[in-house]
Amino acid sequence: MNDLTELMNHTYGLCEDGNYDDAIQYFDAILQKDPRNIRIIIDKGLTLVNLGKFNDAIKCYDKALQLEPANTDALINKGAALHGKKQYTEAIRFYDKALILDPQLALALTYKGLALGESNMIKDAIWNFEKALQIDDSLELAKNNKEIALKLLEKRTLS
Repeated sequence: MNDLTELMNHTYGLCEDGNYDDAIQYFDAILQKDPRNIRIIIDKGLTLVNLGKFNDAIKCYDKALQLEPANTDALINKGAALHGKKQYTEAIRFYDKALILDPQLALALTYKGLALGESNMIKDAIWNFEKALQIDDSLELAKNNKEIALKLLEKRTLS
């Protein structure tokens, strides 16, 4: 399996099958051949998140951001990894960095809404979910969490 494209296809197949530990080994093999491949670095980080290895994932995102500081995928995913570690304020900082680069990133707005909700800032969370849905009205994560946040807000109002 020397061809890089074949190696990448095999790696993504492992991810689709949930064989994340094996996929990490293949990501590393690809990165030995192509150490500046941002997409592979970010996807390795995503795979590490799937394994619950948030610190290792953050290292991948940091490496990607060293190579390409304005990479919105790396910024959003680093925020998500920080979110996974319950570091919501830090996560929001990275979502905001991505949104400064592209205010139309519905996923960044959604993830920011999730982090704000976790931080008990329900009204702000709802605002972010609504803004995300204005950009992409099919984003289920934003729809579902907006409904949850509205119910939480209503419950608070009644209390």
